[in-house]
Amino acid sequence: MALIVQKYGGSSVADAAAIKRVAKRIAEAKRAGDDVVVVVSAMGDTTDELLDLANEVSPRPPSREMDILLTAGERISMALLAMAIANLGVEAQAFTGQQAGVITDDAHGRARIIDVKAGRIHQALAEGAVAIVAGFQGVTATTNDVTTLGRGGSDTTAVAIAAAIHADVCEIYTDVDGVFTADPRIVPTARKIARITYEEMLDMAASGAKVLGLRCVEYGRRQGVRIHVRSSFSGHTGTLVTDEPQQAPEGEGTMEQPIIAGVAHDRSEAKVTVVGVPDVPGTAAQIFETVAASGVNIDMIVQNVSAAQTGLTDISFTLPATDGQRAIAALVAEQGTIGYVSLQYDDTIGKLSLVGAGMKSHPGVSAQLFGALRDAGINIEMISTSEIRVSVVTRADQLDDAVRAVHTAFGLDSTEGEAVVYGGTGR
Repeated sequence: MALIVQKYGGSSVADAAAIKRVAKRIAEAKRAGDDVVVVVSAMGDTTDELLDLANEVSPRPPSREMDILLTAGERISMALLAMAIANLGVEAQAFTGQQAGVITDDAHGRARIIDVKAGRIHQALAEGAVAIVAGFQGVTATTNDVTTLGRGGSDTTAVAIAAAIHADVCEIYTDVDGVFTADPRIVPTARKIARITYEEMLDMAASGAKVLGLRCVEYGRRQGVRIHVRSSFSGHTGTLVTDEPQQAPEGEGTMEQPIIAGVAHDRSEAKVTVVGVPDVPGTAAQIFETVAASGVNIDMIVQNVSAAQTGLTDISFTLPATDGQRAIAALVAEQGTIGYVSLQYDDTIGKLSLVGAGMKSHPGVSAQLFGALRDAGINIEMISTSEIRVSVVTRADQLDDAVRAVHTAFGLDSTEGEAVVYGGTGR
């Protein structure tokens, strides 16, 4: 008998028929002898619809009240799922994040989990019931206010609960059969990855892969939670996220890590160029301190060589496009202090990232990447590297072609037919 946490995304519980299908899968796991805890997202586009409603009644809704509103989506789906499971003759108990003991800090809209007091979950399991927990939400330790966890919050909830109750595995159900070497909506020949390390999955998630939330993977690595990404629309084995070594056939030890895990892409970033920056010590620090003070995270940074005749340089950096105007406003306010000439803002860029732990010990990966982009006629605007990742910025309208070209160049295309996308959102 295993202790399993299952998480179902919005596309998996999009309507009554989908909820019944998920309930059947959960009931089958319970009847097979497993103890099951389920974390569920809001149905389909419910969260977006609630956001639209809020913006219709208020141009700047208070964050505390917004969290109270948004948590309603998961409460609806958890209650309906518990009803559907009960209808199959299996006892189920639904819990809000508060009832499940998910304790967070007080950062409304982007709260972080600081503890899970899983007493009620343990009690439900002891009574032979399936515990259904609303994802994406918790409560503050001090005021008991409701909070939401931000993007990928239900994934994070599931992994945190799995860690708290020492589950054997945390199954993340989505609308694709696992983690693929590229987004199958762009590369139909993308290959499913059987096993991927936390480090590689972290870089894939940070680089735009939407199948798992970044904070979910961070939490899983820190707590040693085995994460199994699979589809709620099929019975196929998915992708295991773990640092446990993969065993080779009997007598052959462990299998060697592939050089490249996959190609990720991101269209959600923009580029800011600070033109005519005095090339003197401390100026770059002023720029990035100003941006940091506005609450904006920066991704890639490039500084040009200064012009000898003027002593000025240009500094470019990427950031989430949703934060672009906030960063621009902060820099404009400090123009007199920093002393730059002008600002340029570009939200028509795309980022491509090649990820693989094996590239640490294999020379020539960067050369092969840049050669593939050259042959496809793709111009590179920025470059960033780490031990297991190479990222480039290009034009947004060239990004799909760039992903396909690089995927093929590194021999990642599957020979077993096209990948299946059952829903359409990747969540």
